[in-house]
Amino acid sequence: MTGESQTGVTGPGLPDPAAVLDRDKLFTARLHAARARPYLATALFALHTVASRQVPTMAVDRHWRCYVSPAFVDRTPVEELAGVWVHEVSHLLRDHHGRSDRFAREHRLSGPAERLRMNIAADCEINDDIFGDGLVGPGDAVGPEALGLSGGQLMEDYLRQFRLGPYTQDMAWLDCGSGADGLERMWDLGPDGARGLSAEERDLVRFRVARGINGRPGNAPKGWRRWAEEVFHPPQPWRELLGAAVRAATSGSGAGEDYTYGRPSRRSSGIPGVVLPSLRRRPPRVSVVIDTSGSVSDAELGSALLEVTAICRAVGGRRDLVSVLPCDAAAPLVHALCRAEGIPLTGGGGTDLRAGFDRALRSRPGPDVVVVLTDGQTRWPKARPACRTVVGLFAREHRRRSWREEDAEYVPESPPDWARVVSIG
Repeated sequence: MTGESQTGVTGPGLPDPAAVLDRDKLFTARLHAARARPYLATALFALHTVASRQVPTMAVDRHWRCYVSPAFVDRTPVEELAGVWVHEVSHLLRDHHGRSDRFAREHRLSGPAERLRMNIAADCEINDDIFGDGLVGPGDAVGPEALGLSGGQLMEDYLRQFRLGPYTQDMAWLDCGSGADGLERMWDLGPDGARGLSAEERDLVRFRVARGINGRPGNAPKGWRRWAEEVFHPPQPWRELLGAAVRAATSGSGAGEDYTYGRPSRRSSGIPGVVLPSLRRRPPRVSVVIDTSGSVSDAELGSALLEVTAICRAVGGRRDLVSVLPCDAAAPLVHALCRAEGIPLTGGGGTDLRAGFDRALRSRPGPDVVVVLTDGQTRWPKARPACRTVVGLFAREHRRRSWREEDAEYVPESPPDWARVVSIG
């Protein structure tokens, strides 16, 4: 192989001649991993290996370098090394470092302990379906069952369900690198180090892996198929707009606030014998109204479900704060969001999203934000709702042809001025 470091590093860019890596064994394991998971081959061979005695086992950084302990390679069978290869590259493909950074910002988390918790949660996300079928998992691999949690969830879901404590003390050794939790290590070569991939190259690797999974979906676990679908659904300006609208909703006076006795108000000291509650911030409640009328295509409905997933992430992954209302000319049911693919988008009749607005605003507790996903062929409420409204319009190349065939001059009324509007797709 070319372009692989044969010596280790004791610090940023400092060679360590004593750390000689058994490259033949390591690359034999990588070849075994590529044969067991051919849809990951592009990503596996995109990693640049760097030997380091400071790394406990194997670790990755966000620039797609894989730091390897020579001693770990010497004592680990090839079959287990192959599983570790797949494990580490999975962190990078699923953008665990970027997601950890976002989670830390949104929840105001800091410090190595919280990053260790993120590493554990990221391992739970990928370890429940990557081993078996030709890959041997290490005996100390961390999975959701070790925490008493169910599998098939995302890193953000696991993070809300456990804290570090006595039952996680045996996991303190875990260190998959900054590519798993976003916290830079002393052995990282950094953005200016050799052989790192640019942002464009990293995106290209992810796209090629996703294309391989979608081309032969029967060969990949459900978690990888879900990931590949999201990669093929590129980020939209709409999602940035939604995030801005959500942040504005939570910063407004009275919005996203609730009273709690968990932390008594400081004013209680002035009233002896009386305990007053204090205000606390909470993520906003979001009601998503999805247009399911006959004029909306199946592809647009599929896109709407993906947008629901993005909306859930915009509120910190709190699915319990997101409700979905399928609506054509009526909105009979409100669905609590567990998984986007479980929402039945029934309808197919005419369109009057005013019913969806009315149903969303009558729900208790009421929403802080109403998000409407529609093709625009509807009437809109005359009065401005008490909460913020974001309208996502399905983009169509020939929008005029999608209106009434019997009336070529018909153009539906535009969304009202009080709504934030953006095209989807």
